[in-house]
Amino acid sequence: MAIYTSSFLDRQNTVAPPGFNRFLVPPAALAVHLSIGQAYAFSTFNLPLTKLIGITASAPGDWSQKEVVWIFSIAIAFLGSSAAVFGRWVERVGPRKSMFTAALCFSGGFLVSAFGIHLHQLWLLYLGYGVLGGCGLGIGYISPVSTLIKWFPDRPGMATGMAIMGFGGGALIAAPLAILLMAHFKTATSNGVLETFVTMGVIYFMFMMIGVYAVRVPAADWIPSGWIAPAKPKQLVTTANVAVDMAWRTPQFWLLWVVLCMNVTAGIGVLGVASPMIQEIFSGRVSPAAAAGFVGLISLFNMGGRFFWASTSDYIGRRNSYLVFFLLGILLYSSVPTLGHLGSIGLFVAAFCIILSMYGGGFATIPAYLRDMFGTYQVGAIHGRLLTAWSVAGVLGPVLISYIRDYQIHNGVPKAQAYSVTMYIMCVLLLIGFLCNFAMREVNEKYFYRGST
Repeated sequence: MAIYTSSFLDRQNTVAPPGFNRFLVPPAALAVHLSIGQAYAFSTFNLPLTKLIGITASAPGDWSQKEVVWIFSIAIAFLGSSAAVFGRWVERVGPRKSMFTAALCFSGGFLVSAFGIHLHQLWLLYLGYGVLGGCGLGIGYISPVSTLIKWFPDRPGMATGMAIMGFGGGALIAAPLAILLMAHFKTATSNGVLETFVTMGVIYFMFMMIGVYAVRVPAADWIPSGWIAPAKPKQLVTTANVAVDMAWRTPQFWLLWVVLCMNVTAGIGVLGVASPMIQEIFSGRVSPAAAAGFVGLISLFNMGGRFFWASTSDYIGRRNSYLVFFLLGILLYSSVPTLGHLGSIGLFVAAFCIILSMYGGGFATIPAYLRDMFGTYQVGAIHGRLLTAWSVAGVLGPVLISYIRDYQIHNGVPKAQAYSVTMYIMCVLLLIGFLCNFAMREVNEKYFYRGST
């Protein structure tokens, strides 16, 4: 049995036969990314995790929101670091084995965290969902990317949009599911969080296994029927390849690193506290259920933006796409405090829907940007290393918003106004990203890979 399982997971057994329909591969990627995209709905658990003892309200001994928010930040930190460490391994063993590993880690993180809730030991949630689940996030995130880029050399932006949009839309399923399960399992002695963690761990493992069984890789000499590579590539698009260890040394890699970090910090800071933020800014007007709906709605735009903006980048270019993200993002973030002051829930939600669409679009466009700059050889491993920017942003964004919020409230600022300063800080970060993206140039040929690809 062990021999069969090992053979089934091997890369050579995932090579697609002649005539295979490449559009059957994106659903396999979605099965994994819709599952691990649950991370974007983790803020749904923030308030319930601060009431494990008090059930209906925080009691002595309950964890604070400042402590709980670190679970999400640790998970994102390990997403980036595990993607960087295991990027080469993912390229070598193929998507099936790496997706299976991701399923074990991500689901196992839920179960370890449930045990931590049972014992009321916060470090077990840091270890479970944060470390183990974060590794599942990182490996599962990069597994389908290079595979889909190889399946769609004619539309790399669209391909990465398909690969990654599920991660952005995962919260659309996870947020209402978490609310439903917690309500179902709630009793006089439990707010249902423990049972919800166990249930979601099992559900996501089963769903991710669909992707494990369905994924395929193209044969080495495969090209789309009727497609001919352009003789003259577009500006900032290379026909050469750069190996991962050499890409690490180019100024382009580090410019893209800052571009991704700034874009992600601005968006992920909101996602990490989305549910409590809208409840506090519009106190008494937004219920927990409506806040969960807000999380789901922005996740829908996060998901749709990944496909829309990444596909659009095939026509207007990756650099121009990011110029739009940063300039429009600065305009919208700077308007948020005014919208909150005016009490306009509709315009507030609309602004964040657009912001999150570009946040998701930035994620989906970056692999194609890397492909343009460094070629397809080891692009998955290069992508994995670049995601260390996500690790930094995953800590910086939510912690920045949470700590500044707590500091201002401690100094007498009303909760409804406690997020204003951070919105202006996000504008500064987006300006830094804009300048780095504006400085992008083609990779010097001295970095090109000279061996056989």
